[in-house]
Amino acid sequence: MADLPTHTIVFEILTRLPAKHVGRSKSVCKQWYALLSTQDFVKIHCSRSVVSSNQRVLLIDDLTCSVRPIISNNNDYGPSSTVTFPFHHQNNDVSILSHLNGLLCVCLNHTYELLLWNPTTTAFKRLSTPDSHGFYINNLDAIGLYVDADDDYKVLHIKRRSGVLGVYVYSREVDSWRNIPFITRQEYLSPHFNWSAGTFCGGTLYFTVCECWIGGTNVVICFDVNSEQFKEISFPPVPSNGMVQGVLVNVKNVLHMFASTGMFEMTIDLWTLQGDYWIKVLSCPPIPPISLSLWCDITHYVTNGNWFVMTKLGKLFTIEMDMKPFECFYPVSWFRGFKGAVFVQTIVSPSI
Repeated sequence: MADLPTHTIVFEILTRLPAKHVGRSKSVCKQWYALLSTQDFVKIHCSRSVVSSNQRVLLIDDLTCSVRPIISNNNDYGPSSTVTFPFHHQNNDVSILSHLNGLLCVCLNHTYELLLWNPTTTAFKRLSTPDSHGFYINNLDAIGLYVDADDDYKVLHIKRRSGVLGVYVYSREVDSWRNIPFITRQEYLSPHFNWSAGTFCGGTLYFTVCECWIGGTNVVICFDVNSEQFKEISFPPVPSNGMVQGVLVNVKNVLHMFASTGMFEMTIDLWTLQGDYWIKVLSCPPIPPISLSLWCDITHYVTNGNWFVMTKLGKLFTIEMDMKPFECFYPVSWFRGFKGAVFVQTIVSPSI
């Protein structure tokens, strides 16, 4: 090891360490501290951290916040470790809105403030400003976390207030908010439409916009993160004679949607986006009735042919599939249940 160049040790060996071990390595010497703090090191380390063994589930209840590994061979959690919030909160009133590369965008429900938080390193950044930017209202706003072509982590905040829509972008690089134009159909500004959090895939943020009754309108809004242009594409052609829910996921940088439909029985189809059109990949047999309090959100797909699903209460279930499994792994890009998230452990910082 002593004969290896420092650059090789840092960028070929230390970039493969678990995130928590990187912090310890910074204390070896000033040179290592400087190199391990560069954006180049963080970017390479992050790219090598997105593996299944590095995936964790964060669960928040009224008393505790815990992080647990997923044991995929028996569909269970590993031992938990308690996480202490590094910011002030009231009775764990923390909602998880979006996450990317180990960063979580969360909301403090008692103040409506937005924060970026890395639960692995405990670093956080408040996004609220005196001029009312960075405040989130549930059921009216939508959040998307993304990285642009310049490797700048940004937050897209879509705000609906009294029939007026405002769109704002926060830049980690310049630590400020700015307004961008977005013209859409007036009806989408109504609270009768539910906007999902954004799913980042292939340089675009995708949002589902669904009308809150049977037979309503369902569309996907796309935001190109580099040109900052919006466009609308159709939903997959699913039946509209029941409740419709679309959960977007990023599978190896290709957008997929788990589209669930039904009333007394729920059917789930998996679709993939090719260009602006949806192609059906597979169908799941009808699922027996599920209590509304246990409506599931699909978090990720495992290679043994089963789907993991997680309820809003944080309990894991699987749907066994009689089919050829996908040979792939992907971390979840969106989690509707505000009291939990699946994320990967990284050293990405919420501030520069």
